[in-house]
Amino acid sequence: MVTASASQRLDDSVNRALTGPEPERSSAAEKTSWYKKGSVISHQRHLKGREAIQKRNIATELVFKILSTFVLITALITSAQSKETAMLSEADIDNLVRRTYQCVAMYNVINKGAMMEENPTRTGWNGTHAASGLLDHTSKAIARPNNDTLYITTIMDLRSEPVIVSYPAFDSKFVALEISAYDHYVDIPLTTTKGDFKEPTKVLYHTKRTLGYDGEPVEGVDKIIEMSGDFAIAFLRVMPHAAELERLEKNLEAMKQVKAVGLSEYLGQPAKTTEAPSFPDYNTDEGIFENNFLEVLQFVVNHTTFDPADEMDAAVLAALKPLGIEPGKTFDPAKAPAVDGKALAAAAKRIHGEAIRIWTDPTGNPYVNDLFLPKGEMTLEPMVIQSAYGPIGLPAHQAVYPGIGSADGQTLNAQHDYVIRMSKEEMPPSTAFWSVTLYDAKNGFFIPNDHKKYSVGENAGFKLDDQGGIEIAIAAEKPEGVPEENWLPINRGDEVLDLVMRIYAPDVEKMKTWEAPKAEKQ
Repeated sequence: MVTASASQRLDDSVNRALTGPEPERSSAAEKTSWYKKGSVISHQRHLKGREAIQKRNIATELVFKILSTFVLITALITSAQSKETAMLSEADIDNLVRRTYQCVAMYNVINKGAMMEENPTRTGWNGTHAASGLLDHTSKAIARPNNDTLYITTIMDLRSEPVIVSYPAFDSKFVALEISAYDHYVDIPLTTTKGDFKEPTKVLYHTKRTLGYDGEPVEGVDKIIEMSGDFAIAFLRVMPHAAELERLEKNLEAMKQVKAVGLSEYLGQPAKTTEAPSFPDYNTDEGIFENNFLEVLQFVVNHTTFDPADEMDAAVLAALKPLGIEPGKTFDPAKAPAVDGKALAAAAKRIHGEAIRIWTDPTGNPYVNDLFLPKGEMTLEPMVIQSAYGPIGLPAHQAVYPGIGSADGQTLNAQHDYVIRMSKEEMPPSTAFWSVTLYDAKNGFFIPNDHKKYSVGENAGFKLDDQGGIEIAIAAEKPEGVPEENWLPINRGDEVLDLVMRIYAPDVEKMKTWEAPKAEKQ
């Protein structure tokens, strides 16, 4: 405890240090002045000390901010250095898009078919959807769907175990089972053109990566198929015979019997489960090329069987390797090279336009017999065209898809009406049935209309004239004298149109000389 006298002595010491010794002989007033002078000087020194401390604090804070900024800039520079920009020429971009369009298109088709909630034919994984009628304009999971067969679709996740699908017998002139995966190679393992579907058939699907299964026979299974992708599609096209009500009902009932189950459930064992993968977002084809191309392609190559000895497979992998995309790798957005998504999307848009022009060329599609083939039989240009124009069609021995161009060589447009005329001798050479379907060229979707009329044919409806020929009108209003069945409604406006003919089970010999009709502007 400091006493009053001690406190006084302390003050005196401070004053002496600041102002010099106390006067030996001085009046009380002089002493008071001496003490005041010391107090003022002491207070000034105290203020200067506080000011110095404040300045030191400000300087320290400033140094800290400078150091923090330096660390942040260093981190950004390091990140930028680790995320290199992929230097791609126009030729590189064109090759990259052409080589991978098949994967982008089928990634969208399969994932939208399984997961897109607004898709009316959504299956879920290892689920099946059997159509109860022909597709309409609400179907947007795939470009250029048909409007003349019934689809029964199964979309599979084959990672944890095989999937077995039971197919019934059908009373139909045309039924074909088509299978594919992210690589867009097409196989037709069962078809009525080869005598199939007279009896029920069970098919087991698996891949090289399917856990716990090496291709061994399973009792009761008629056919075992190794798919190229862990995520795959298998679907039936069934001619419904819509004009024969009893036959139609019989086929609709048969479609309900298509069922997919895992191998464990088929054997009466507890069903196996596997964690759902983190799928990159699906989009339009151009959308993937622009926004998440590398992420999608890394996912695709990790779940696809590539054959290095196959020219097409090897070229896909070679195009992706410089971008760090290789089988077995994990996509890391922080380390992935920056690619010009807008340039990729622009190339995809251009290639899509080329595919439309080739398919609808008035002189004929030169690749019509080279489309939708198995691995080992496909070449690049047909693969690009089928992927950009409309994925998972049938090969020529099952169906051909000639485009119908305008007679004057101009682009078909909804600002005009058109008519397609065929005499009896000019009718498509089909041993099953044929159709003409109308789409918007931009998206490949049916054109909405109150009549829900999207195609002319045996199943969607048509009417031949007395001589066995037909006149099909593409018009905003039904022309006088044209049967309702032969009218394809359009919405008047500046919209590019696309007409596709489908010839199922074509007569191969007659197809060699047959020519598709043209649409005449009215």
